[in-house]
Amino acid sequence: MENFTNLNLLSNEELADLIDTALAYKHGEIELPTKGHYVTNLFFENSTRTQSSFQMAEQRLGWNTIQIDPSTSSTSKGETIADTLKTLGAIGVEVVVMRHSQNDWYAPLLAERSALLPKLVNGGDGSGQHPSQSLLDLITIYEEFGHFEGLNIRIVGDLSHSRVAHSNAEILQRLGANLTFAGPAEWYPTEFNRFGHWVDMDEDIEQLDVMMMLRVQHERMAPRENGQFSKQEYHETFGLSEARYSRLNDHAIIMHPAPVNRDVEIADRLVEAAKSRIFKQMTNGVYARMAILTKLYDDAMEEVDTAEVHYGRAY
Repeated sequence: MENFTNLNLLSNEELADLIDTALAYKHGEIELPTKGHYVTNLFFENSTRTQSSFQMAEQRLGWNTIQIDPSTSSTSKGETIADTLKTLGAIGVEVVVMRHSQNDWYAPLLAERSALLPKLVNGGDGSGQHPSQSLLDLITIYEEFGHFEGLNIRIVGDLSHSRVAHSNAEILQRLGANLTFAGPAEWYPTEFNRFGHWVDMDEDIEQLDVMMMLRVQHERMAPRENGQFSKQEYHETFGLSEARYSRLNDHAIIMHPAPVNRDVEIADRLVEAAKSRIFKQMTNGVYARMAILTKLYDDAMEEVDTAEVHYGRAY
């Protein structure tokens, strides 16, 4: 794995290896490396969970973080992102974790194949992909059910603007889950028909294994659309209310990539309810990102005992 930009580019075997490595870290079955690499986190869009969990993953792995604030970097003087990344590579940074508002920001960089570029990790690109979030979601689902085949998963909300939805829909369908989508019809891209189908929010809730809610992304909407938005109306029509929660199967779980708009996507009292795995997703995010960084370097694995971890085991 030379770079980590799109989870859907990985084989099922590579996905299984990442899931196993993350859960082995979580259960203390891998000894932490004592020698680290050099990494920079470049977040051109706001982030709490992704940025801080990458930082935590880097700290736990013993990696050395070179801190740069994009708002005060030379990109504000007109330097291209490519030259910024090449500069970091030239001074010895081995990995750059980057989030940017541009979809597929990494594509021209990878096509250039410059030897100066460090390894790239996509921390989110516009409304395109969010591969590390998808990985932690897979880990959370797998830890809960032990498989993906045949699970009934509904992704609800702002599908058109969500990179989480785009990443998860493709990978979950490939792994054998049965996908349905719900939310405002105007926020449903027809491309999602490749992965499942759009349904009414209340249809067959009792049959779901996973209810995955999405944040309403006001920052990506036009001012007129934001001005017409009603939190109460959205919650009543598309939110996870307590009445809808009560209809879920006993074994069903609730997921959300966060940040959560309480009483919009999810009723306030349900964010930490028994079926909620929202904060568990955040915990798993650290181990997911430890696995990603580890797998970028084959030599890193030579320093650890993998404890004979195998995909398909019961956790």
